[in-house]
Amino acid sequence: MEAHTGDRLLTHGRTVGQQDRVAEIVEVLGAGGSPPYRLRDEEGHESLVSPGPDSVVQHTACRREKR
Repeated sequence: MEAHTGDRLLTHGRTVGQQDRVAEIVEVLGAGGSPPYRLRDEEGHESLVSPGPDSVVQHTACRREKR
């Protein structure tokens, strides 16, 4: 998993009825874009996360254009 500041992390709900969560990656703490990541959720709360297999990095459009 590789992410950059400004990308979004989508975490799928683990149980029936639990909604997916989306948070902005505000800091990448691992080498080469690897976890852990500092995230800011939609309510403005920040947390430190090492995502599991239920998470997907959504790269921002401007990152895709630079490649």
